[in-house]
Amino acid sequence: MTGTGSGSGARGPAGLAVRDLVVRYPGSGRGAPEVTAVAGVTLEVPAGEVLALLGPSGCGKSSLLRAVAGLEPPTSGAVTWDGIDLAAVPVHRRGFGLVFQDGQLFPHRDVAGNVAYGLRGLTRDARAARVAELLDLVGLPGYDRRPVATLSGGERQRVALARSLAPRPRLLLLDEPLSALDRSLRERLADDLRRALVATATTALFVTHDQDEAATVADRVAVMSAGRLLQVDAPEALWRRPASREVAEFLGYRTFLGADDAGGPGGAALAVAAGGWRVLGPAEPEPGSATPVRAAVVAERRTRRGRAEVVAVLEPEDVRVAAALPAGGTGAPEPGDRVRLAAEDGAVAVVGG
Repeated sequence: MTGTGSGSGARGPAGLAVRDLVVRYPGSGRGAPEVTAVAGVTLEVPAGEVLALLGPSGCGKSSLLRAVAGLEPPTSGAVTWDGIDLAAVPVHRRGFGLVFQDGQLFPHRDVAGNVAYGLRGLTRDARAARVAELLDLVGLPGYDRRPVATLSGGERQRVALARSLAPRPRLLLLDEPLSALDRSLRERLADDLRRALVATATTALFVTHDQDEAATVADRVAVMSAGRLLQVDAPEALWRRPASREVAEFLGYRTFLGADDAGGPGGAALAVAAGGWRVLGPAEPEPGSATPVRAAVVAERRTRRGRAEVVAVLEPEDVRVAAALPAGGTGAPEPGDRVRLAAEDGAVAVVGG
């Protein structure tokens, strides 16, 4: 790649760096104000790392990825690679690979023709060897002569991944590559994607709205909302210590307890994920418990997805939660009974603080 920039002075960090990036779009009507899609984002992706941009639809994660790719001109801020400003570097000279939701394969080429598309300056034998290597890596050995039209959705995305990896990109940009697939296939492909990225030591920026995908594929996860970065952390740290209630709610935490009542550190609160409560028994003290234990009044009993549970009202928060009943169901509480509820260890987070 031919880089452009200041041409003097010390370079910035190796890998991708985004500094105070802003992306705005014109308003939808005459005289309408501009829409800010990315609001002053700063982040780094060191060489060899996979970073997931996680957030709901419309939060700005795809706009950020497109700005990094050079497909969307930023309103202000900078995107650099190995310290070189990419502002004047066109898309095709950045050395980045792109994978989109639909794969965007060439229908008139077979699988090998698609994978080999970005390979330049290689002999025919070297191209064939590289194609075979990548098809084996993505789990499609022997698919080289198959027409694209005969492939399933999952196979198409595997071919798209192989094509993007073929020229050994400096950075791989993946924009919701699994979102059009069904749940079981997404889970399997997320595992395979992680293995492929690790095996090739590829630096990657991975956009998704699915926190399970993000945790499976990425080394770190950046949570976005309304164009802002809320938290960047390793998946386990993100789940265990969300930086704010907004992050915790996005991750699926539904019940929030004051730290003083529930044993959290000063200035923090404890959060319990949906489905994270279980019934211990009648409401009696629980000395020495390591997890939040709360008194509650049963409002109703029900079965959800094969799980016997109660809906109970926590005291003193007056918050309704669902809690699993012990296996066997003997002596199950009735509406109006006071019970003790415990939060499962893996369903509790410390928020803020």
